[in-house]
Amino acid sequence: MRLSRRRFLHFSAGLAAIPALPRMARAETYPSRPVRMIVPFAAGGPTDLYARLIANKLSEQTGGKSFYIENVGGAGGNAGSARAAQSAPDGYTLLVTGGSHVNNQFLYSHVPYDPFKDFEAVTLGAIQPIVLAVNPSVPAQTAKELVALVKANPGKYSFASPGVGTPPSLVGELFRLSYAPDLIHVPFNGGGPAVGSTVAGHTPASFGALAPAVPMIQDGKLRALAVSSKTRTPTLPDVPTMAEAGFPDVEGSTWTAVVVPFGTPKEIIAQLYKMLAAIHAQPDVKEKLATMAFETVASTPEECNEFFKTESAKWSKVIKLAGIRAD
Repeated sequence: MRLSRRRFLHFSAGLAAIPALPRMARAETYPSRPVRMIVPFAAGGPTDLYARLIANKLSEQTGGKSFYIENVGGAGGNAGSARAAQSAPDGYTLLVTGGSHVNNQFLYSHVPYDPFKDFEAVTLGAIQPIVLAVNPSVPAQTAKELVALVKANPGKYSFASPGVGTPPSLVGELFRLSYAPDLIHVPFNGGGPAVGSTVAGHTPASFGALAPAVPMIQDGKLRALAVSSKTRTPTLPDVPTMAEAGFPDVEGSTWTAVVVPFGTPKEIIAQLYKMLAAIHAQPDVKEKLATMAFETVASTPEECNEFFKTESAKWSKVIKLAGIRAD
């Protein structure tokens, strides 16, 4: 009988998990060599910046042990996630990922990993609300006024997003499906180009992560109508939530999480979570994340896994109803 590479690695790790030392002793000596943190996106994006901040802090916390970033972009996050899934489940490969981790299985005809069978959650590190914003020339001061404009002018209004299947695009599609079916979706390749299109007036509205939109909102080049978080964001405290604006079911965010290959020893996962929770509690980390428009979460592995299940169930329905495909 031939074993697949993934099953062989899991089997080998299982043998390695029969310790000469007690389990607690193994956790106490972790890490004993450099730890690779795979980011399935290009360098410079929000997930990458978050990962680099956390990697530096992990290295400091472990007395200079190296936690290093490996960017493996391509296929909407599939390439990097597949590499992580095929890695030995020994605690020396982490995946720092986002919404694509659970959503890609519904967007692509073939995804080379299963988010639940091939990975185990460590923590949901941080979330970033999504903001609905319009060009100042749009005669809408609220989200309800925008809906009225769209209904009165079928085919005239469109919204930009960072790309097909991204969390902002899915929040936008949920808004469109529920309240403004004539609103046209125009996906771009990244948050910067999407925001730039709305600033230029090419796309009257945009759904995007806070980070690229906030400077334009603060400069008066965009008007924020609502954020899609449960509560108002400290970054834009005067902007109502979608629920406050009259759209209680339009909720979602971009997020970053840390996961490990399935079969990673439980005591190693517990040790990683303990380190990450301590890091996220540091005032300078919270401050740095806030400058990136992130809100700290640092959930337990169990909470993170439940979050993944909720996200998967919610967005699979939106993707199906909207007929969204990324390939």
